[in-house]
Amino acid sequence: MSLRSQLSGTGVAIITPFKQNLSVDYDALGKLIDFIIDGGINFIVTLGTTGETPVLDKQEKLDIVKYTFDKVNNRVPVVVGIGGNNTNQLIKDFANYPLDKAAAVLSASPYYSKPSQEGIFQHYKALAEASPKPILIYNVPGRTGRNVSAATTIRLANEVANIGGIKEASDDMNQCMQILRDRPEHFLVVSGDDALVMPQLACGMDGVISVAANCFPKDFAAMIQYGLKNDFAAARKIHYKLLAAYDLLFVENNPAGVKGFLYELGLIQNMLRLPVVPLSNTVQEKVKAFLKNY
Repeated sequence: MSLRSQLSGTGVAIITPFKQNLSVDYDALGKLIDFIIDGGINFIVTLGTTGETPVLDKQEKLDIVKYTFDKVNNRVPVVVGIGGNNTNQLIKDFANYPLDKAAAVLSASPYYSKPSQEGIFQHYKALAEASPKPILIYNVPGRTGRNVSAATTIRLANEVANIGGIKEASDDMNQCMQILRDRPEHFLVVSGDDALVMPQLACGMDGVISVAANCFPKDFAAMIQYGLKNDFAAARKIHYKLLAAYDLLFVENNPAGVKGFLYELGLIQNMLRLPVVPLSNTVQEKVKAFLKNY
């Protein structure tokens, strides 16, 4: 079964809640998983950047993956984030992570190293050959420092069997359209930009891996479904209802923004691990005001 048939619609890049002592709050994580699944989302991504993976240790990552599989209990597919700039270490990680229940592995392109397009191609080819699950490319040049070009994406889609799709977060609509125009039929293309996904659906994207859907699962999932059915009049209404929230989610930091919203919704404690800190009081008040009028 192709990733396009499994993972179209709304995916959620789920946060990692922490207690006051900064240990992982599994009770809150369980409540959040139920909240987003009950809201109608289509799949969950665990251990994405929104989950604060740079500040989780190896055992915490393994425990979070295992807990997530158990709590989700096959209600929706689960994608596991395993990315980085050490290709050989990532290949070793595939053998160490419990991936038997995963639908796919989401892997961000190598950060900081700034490899050439050929280096990016060879990196993903090596991962795909070693991975027990399909690889979902994650292109987020604002974080990694290097764009995965449309040509490289299409080359991977056509030449590497275990590359199943891409989470495209380049903010470049022209690049998105080139990928959508040239992709093979099986190849999943989802957005990584909450504020852009509504128009991207009109261009042919299959859905989204969203931050905002942590806190607005019902509306966000409905917007995506409207867009997939070409009902853009209905999709636009929700898009503009959420537009101010998108700004607040990312104005200072992700996941500080989404955790600020989830705290106001009573789902988590507003705790983050350094170097990320909670939203400033000024922005948190704006979050509170948005939710009061929402």
